[in-house]
Parts: sequence; structure tokens; C-alpha cells
Amino acid sequence: MGRIKFNGVLFLMVLQIFLVATTTGDETCESDRKTEEQCRIHIYKTVKPLLDYFRQVRNELEQSETKEKQISELNSDLMEKYHEIVRIHETFVKKADLLNEYKNKVIKGENDLQLCQNKVDKSESDINSQQNTIFKLKEQLTDKSTNLENCQVQLKSVNSSLIEKDENIKRLSENIKNKTEHQKTLELELEKRKSISIKHEKDIQLCHSEINKLNTTSENIREEQKKIQLKLTESETKLIDKVKENQLCQYELDKLSSTCPTFGDYSGVHEFNVSGIGLFNVLCDSQLAGPGWIVIQQRVGGNESFKRDWATYRKGFGSFESDFFLGLEKIHRITSLQRFELYIHLVDLDGRTYNARYDDFKISDEDNGYALSLGKFNGTIIWDGMRDTENMKFSTFDHDNDKTDYANCAVWQESGWWYNHCSACPLNAPYETSILWWVEMTEYILLKKVKMLIRPKEAMKMK
Repeated sequence: MGRIKFNGVLFLMVLQIFLVATTTGDETCESDRKTEEQCRIHIYKTVKPLLDYFRQVRNELEQSETKEKQISELNSDLMEKYHEIVRIHETFVKKADLLNEYKNKVIKGENDLQLCQNKVDKSESDINSQQNTIFKLKEQLTDKSTNLENCQVQLKSVNSSLIEKDENIKRLSENIKNKTEHQKTLELELEKRKSISIKHEKDIQLCHSEINKLNTTSENIREEQKKIQLKLTESETKLIDKVKENQLCQYELDKLSSTCPTFGDYSGVHEFNVSGIGLFNVLCDSQLAGPGWIVIQQRVGGNESFKRDWATYRKGFGSFESDFFLGLEKIHRITSLQRFELYIHLVDLDGRTYNARYDDFKISDEDNGYALSLGKFNGTIIWDGMRDTENMKFSTFDHDNDKTDYANCAVWQESGWWYNHCSACPLNAPYETSILWWVEMTEYILLKKVKMLIRPKEAMKMK
């Protein structure tokens, strides 16, 4: 800046000299105007040094301005560097703060790690405790297995007892046969005695002298006949008692061989032996509502059509793995042996489950249309939907036993059932469209799964 001010002063001084020289030249030109050429030459010579100096000054001024610009730019760069240093300092401060924060986090992490270590130690202690518990449970399981083996041994013993009873029945049958043969022998002996008596009577007529003796002989024969008759009466009584005992044993065997409780908690397909039918398979269920249930009807997949005739419903149809109906005659034979309860498992379209129970379920024989009896109702579903079907005979499209005059309910609802009127709870109706359970007079639940199970009432007492 000092150089610029000095050049400006110098420029003013030169300008004043130039003006003086110009004035002197003009006066010369005016006094001596001989020729214009001389005047121009004089002015040029006078002014040229000044012009050269002006050019030099102008160049220096331009250089000075350029340097000032450079200085200004350097100042700007310096300020930017300064700001950058400030930013770096601020960044450094922030990094230092972050470093302190990280140190705090590390300290906190170490504390958390210590807590985790404590938790790990506690977990190891809990694991050791659980291992001890598992060991105890294994011991209990071993005891349970031993109990199960004992139960199996007892079951084998029961089976052996049944075999012994069968052998006893066979022996009793043979004894009855022997008694019958002995009775025939006694009858023949009686006939012989009668012949002897007749002969004695003839001898009495021929030999009047021996009447007293023959009378005595006749009396003895009569006494012997009475004894024989008494023995025959006793034999007949024993025979009748044996027959009754045999029938009672057969009845108890039928009861024992036609219930799922004999298989304990073992669900699945088992073989029954019922008088009048013989051997047939049933599905036992010990998971849904406790042990000992016989599944008599199942709707779980919709793979089976329940639009069947009377003969098919009488015999039974379907698969134990999917939909099936056990058969009216089998259900009648089973429920006629003892008192059974009925358990109905219901699942609606939204997956909610309900149940209905009846404490005295049975159906009559075919001559009475397999009429339905239920007993008292209870369950998680609020409405006794099956009550309308009680005492009703079974109906199919070829056996119309309902009370509806204008239609055959089995045809209209495409399934066999104990119909009173067609608005009853038809659990054999077409799958996922008509299977329903009434919960009020005007409302019902549509169902996607149904199971009907029966179990002897004695099973609850045994349990």
C-alpha cells in the first residue's frame, strides 16, 4: 500500500510538469506559428518522456493491483486454512468426545460382560439343577417303565385267565355232555327197572304164595325209583346251573371283549368279539376325552359320502383314517351289554371346539328301527341339540322313519340319521355345507369336524 501511495504522488508531480510544459509549448507555438509541423514535433518531443513514464507507471499500477489480488487471494486461502483448522479442531474435539463416549461404553460393556458372566454362572447352576431334575425324571420314567411292564405282565395274566375260563367252559360243556349221557343211562336203567317190576308183578300173579316177598321187592323198587328220580332231579338242577353259569361267563366275556378300557391308554384299531356278530375292528381313542372311548362316527376329511342305504348303515362303512360310521348293528350289540355314555366332539369352521355328553346312550335292535336313547345332557356347548332325536328310529333314503309328512329327511339332507323333523342336528350331513349343531331355536353352528365316541359308565368308576 505504501508503494501505491508513493506512485500516486509521483504521478501528480509528473502531471503538473506536463501541464507546465504544455503551456510553454503552446505559447511558443502561438508566438511562433511558422509551421504546424514544427509545433507537433516540439509537442511530441516534450510529451513523449511523460507518456513513456505514464506507461511505466500504469504497468507498475497493474502489477501492484495483480499483487494485491494475489495477496487478497492468499488472505482468502489463509482464512480458509484458518477455518479448516478450526473445523479440524472442532472435529478433534468431537472425536475426543466420541472417544470418551466409547470409553464409557467399553466400561459399560465390561460391566454388562460381568453381568452376563454372572448370568452364565447362574445358568450353569440352573442347568446343573435341571440335570439333577432330569436324572430324577429318568429314575421316575424307569419306575414307570417297570410299572408298565408289571401292567403288561398283569394283562398277560388276565389273558391267561381268559384262556383258562375258555378251557373251563369247554370242560363244563364236556361235563354237561357227560351228565346228559349219564341221564340217558339212568333212563335206560329206569326202563329196565320198570321191566323187572312188570315181571315181578306177573310172578306175583303166578306165584300167589310169594306175594309178600314180591310186595317187599316192589316197595324196594319204588324206593329205588324215587332215589333214581331224585338223582335225576339233582342232575337236571346242576345242569341248569351250569348252563346259567356258562351264559353268565359268556355275557361277562362279551362285556370284557367289547370295550376299549381293556386296552388301557392304547389308542388305535383293536379287535372286538361280540355275540351275534363275531370278530370286527373298532377305533379306540384315549386322547380326546380320556381313556377307553370307542369311536362310532367320525367326520374329519369329507372323503366319504354318507348318502347310503339301510343295509350299508346297518353294516357300517368308511375308513378309520378318515370318515366312517361303525354300523348300527354293531352299535346296538355293544350298547346292549351294559350302560354306555356318549361323547360328541365338535369343531366349527373357525377352529373353536365344543363337546356334548349324554350319560345313557344306546340304540334298539333292527326290529325296532335302531331307536335312539340318550340320557341326561351336559357339555361345553349350551344347547342340547340332540334331544329332538331321542326315541327316534333311524332313517335312510330307502327307510323313511321320520315324523315329517311332506318329505323324507334322509333324501332331503342326503344322509342317514335319527330324524324327528329335518331341522335336527344332522351330524351325517354333507361335509362343510350342512353339518350343524343348533345352539338356540333359530341359530346354529356350522361344523368342519365331528366325532361320536362311547364308553361304558363303569369305566368312569374304574378310573
